[in-house]
Amino acid sequence: MKPIRLIAAAALLLAGCASYNGRGLVGGVSTAADVEALMGKPAEQLKAADGDTIWFYSRQPSGRQMYAARIGPDGRMRSIEQTLTEQNIRNLVPGVTTIAQAREILGPPWRISRFERQQRDLWEYTMINITQWDYYLDVQFSYDGIVREVMMLKDYTKEMGSAKD
Repeated sequence: MKPIRLIAAAALLLAGCASYNGRGLVGGVSTAADVEALMGKPAEQLKAADGDTIWFYSRQPSGRQMYAARIGPDGRMRSIEQTLTEQNIRNLVPGVTTIAQAREILGPPWRISRFERQQRDLWEYTMINITQWDYYLDVQFSYDGIVREVMMLKDYTKEMGSAKD
Protein backbone atom coordinates (compact mmCIF):
# COMPACT_ATOMS: atom_id res chain seq x y z
CA MET A 1 0.00 0.00 0.00
CA LYS A 2 1.29 3.43 -0.88
CA PRO A 3 2.17 5.68 2.09
CA ILE A 4 -0.48 8.26 1.18
CA ARG A 5 -3.19 5.57 1.16
CA LEU A 6 -1.96 4.24 4.49
CA ILE A 7 -2.12 7.73 6.00
CA ALA A 8 -5.61 8.26 4.55
CA ALA A 9 -6.80 4.93 5.95
CA ALA A 10 -5.40 5.77 9.39
CA ALA A 11 -7.10 9.18 9.29
CA LEU A 12 -10.44 7.56 8.46
CA LEU A 13 -10.08 5.11 11.34
CA LEU A 14 -9.28 7.93 13.74
CA ALA A 15 -12.18 9.99 12.42
CA GLY A 16 -14.46 7.01 13.06
CA CYS A 17 -13.37 6.97 16.69
CA ALA A 18 -13.84 10.72 17.04
CA SER A 19 -17.33 10.58 15.50
CA TYR A 20 -18.88 9.18 18.67
CA ASN A 21 -19.63 12.65 20.05
CA GLY A 22 -18.98 14.87 17.04
CA ARG A 23 -15.53 15.92 18.22
CA GLY A 24 -13.95 18.10 15.58
CA LEU A 25 -17.20 19.65 14.36
CA VAL A 26 -17.38 23.42 14.81
CA GLY A 27 -20.63 25.34 15.30
CA GLY A 28 -21.22 27.89 12.55
CA VAL A 29 -18.46 26.40 10.41
CA SER A 30 -19.24 22.70 9.93
CA THR A 31 -21.94 21.82 7.43
CA ALA A 32 -24.67 19.20 7.54
CA ALA A 33 -22.54 17.17 5.11
CA ASP A 34 -19.61 17.38 7.57
CA VAL A 35 -21.84 16.09 10.38
CA GLU A 36 -23.08 13.16 8.31
CA ALA A 37 -19.58 12.35 7.06
CA LEU A 38 -18.23 12.22 10.62
CA MET A 39 -21.17 10.79 12.57
CA GLY A 40 -23.16 8.90 9.94
CA LYS A 41 -26.88 8.99 9.31
CA PRO A 42 -28.88 10.29 12.28
CA ALA A 43 -31.27 8.01 14.14
CA GLU A 44 -33.92 10.70 13.76
CA GLN A 45 -34.33 14.15 12.23
CA LEU A 46 -36.74 16.59 13.82
CA LYS A 47 -37.85 20.03 12.65
CA ALA A 48 -37.47 22.30 15.69
CA ALA A 49 -39.86 25.10 16.63
CA ASP A 50 -37.16 27.70 15.87
CA GLY A 51 -36.70 26.52 12.26
CA ASP A 52 -33.56 24.46 12.84
CA THR A 53 -33.44 20.75 12.11
CA ILE A 54 -32.16 18.56 14.94
CA TRP A 55 -30.27 15.41 14.02
CA PHE A 56 -30.26 12.89 16.87
CA TYR A 57 -27.50 10.33 17.30
CA SER A 58 -28.55 7.75 19.87
CA ARG A 59 -26.22 5.45 21.79
CA GLN A 60 -29.23 3.87 23.54
CA PRO A 61 -29.85 1.45 25.16
CA SER A 62 -26.34 0.09 25.75
CA GLY A 63 -24.75 3.52 25.68
CA ARG A 64 -25.90 6.32 27.92
CA GLN A 65 -25.77 9.23 25.49
CA MET A 66 -27.95 11.01 22.96
CA TYR A 67 -26.24 13.63 20.82
CA ALA A 68 -28.17 16.36 19.01
CA ALA A 69 -26.67 18.31 16.14
CA ARG A 70 -28.65 21.47 15.35
CA ILE A 71 -28.58 22.30 11.65
CA GLY A 72 -29.68 25.78 10.62
CA PRO A 73 -31.72 26.58 7.50
CA ASP A 74 -28.44 27.62 5.86
CA GLY A 75 -27.13 24.03 6.12
CA ARG A 76 -24.55 24.90 8.79
CA MET A 77 -24.33 23.08 12.09
CA ARG A 78 -25.11 25.52 14.91
CA SER A 79 -24.18 23.24 17.81
CA ILE A 80 -23.82 19.68 18.99
CA GLU A 81 -24.66 18.57 22.51
CA GLN A 82 -25.41 15.61 24.71
CA THR A 83 -29.14 15.86 25.47
CA LEU A 84 -29.43 13.44 28.38
CA THR A 85 -28.37 15.89 31.08
CA GLU A 86 -29.89 16.88 34.40
CA GLN A 87 -30.33 20.44 33.11
CA ASN A 88 -32.44 19.20 30.20
CA ILE A 89 -34.46 17.00 32.54
CA ARG A 90 -35.26 20.07 34.65
CA ASN A 91 -36.76 21.60 31.49
CA LEU A 92 -39.43 18.88 31.50
CA VAL A 93 -42.27 20.37 33.57
CA PRO A 94 -45.05 17.94 34.54
CA GLY A 95 -48.43 19.27 33.52
CA VAL A 96 -46.87 21.76 31.09
CA THR A 97 -44.30 20.23 28.71
CA THR A 98 -45.77 18.65 25.59
CA ILE A 99 -44.63 15.44 23.95
CA ALA A 100 -43.24 17.46 21.00
CA GLN A 101 -41.23 19.68 23.36
CA ALA A 102 -39.89 16.64 25.24
CA ARG A 103 -38.84 15.02 21.95
CA GLU A 104 -36.99 18.21 20.98
CA ILE A 105 -35.26 18.41 24.38
CA LEU A 106 -34.23 14.74 24.80
CA GLY A 107 -34.51 13.05 21.42
CA PRO A 108 -36.08 9.70 20.63
CA PRO A 109 -36.42 7.23 23.52
CA TRP A 110 -34.90 3.80 23.25
CA ARG A 111 -38.20 2.19 24.29
CA ILE A 112 -41.83 3.28 24.51
CA SER A 113 -44.33 1.37 26.64
CA ARG A 114 -48.07 1.92 26.93
CA PHE A 115 -50.00 1.53 30.18
CA GLU A 116 -53.67 1.33 29.21
CA ARG A 117 -55.09 1.28 32.76
CA GLN A 118 -53.19 4.44 33.70
CA GLN A 119 -53.70 5.95 30.22
CA ARG A 120 -50.01 6.75 30.04
CA ASP A 121 -47.15 6.27 27.63
CA LEU A 122 -43.68 5.75 29.08
CA TRP A 123 -40.51 6.85 27.28
CA GLU A 124 -37.33 5.18 28.53
CA TYR A 125 -33.74 6.39 28.27
CA THR A 126 -30.45 5.36 29.87
CA MET A 127 -28.07 8.07 31.08
CA ILE A 128 -25.20 9.01 33.37
CA ASN A 129 -25.70 11.84 35.84
CA ILE A 130 -23.09 14.43 36.87
CA THR A 131 -21.71 12.13 39.57
CA GLN A 132 -21.09 9.47 36.89
CA TRP A 133 -23.76 7.08 38.19
CA ASP A 134 -25.80 5.08 35.67
CA TYR A 135 -29.50 5.96 35.64
CA TYR A 136 -32.70 5.09 33.87
CA LEU A 137 -34.75 8.09 32.86
CA ASP A 138 -38.49 7.48 32.62
CA VAL A 139 -40.80 10.16 31.23
CA GLN A 140 -44.55 9.49 31.46
CA PHE A 141 -47.09 11.20 29.20
CA SER A 142 -50.86 11.19 29.51
CA TYR A 143 -52.77 10.40 26.34
CA ASP A 144 -53.29 14.14 25.74
CA GLY A 145 -49.52 14.41 25.07
CA ILE A 146 -48.49 16.21 28.28
CA VAL A 147 -45.61 15.19 30.56
CA ARG A 148 -47.07 13.86 33.81
CA GLU A 149 -44.08 12.37 35.59
CA VAL A 150 -40.29 12.39 35.22
CA MET A 151 -38.21 9.87 37.17
CA MET A 152 -34.48 9.19 37.37
CA LEU A 153 -33.91 5.70 38.71
CA LYS A 154 -30.44 4.61 39.73
CA ASP A 155 -29.18 1.50 37.95
CA TYR A 156 -27.83 -0.47 40.90
CA THR A 157 -26.84 -3.40 38.68
CA LYS A 158 -23.93 -1.29 37.40
CA GLU A 159 -22.82 -0.48 40.94
CA MET A 160 -22.95 -4.02 42.26
CA GLY A 161 -21.65 -5.76 39.17
CA SER A 162 -23.32 -8.49 37.22
CA ALA A 163 -25.35 -11.32 38.73
CA LYS A 164 -22.42 -13.66 38.08
CA ASP A 165 -20.17 -11.81 40.59
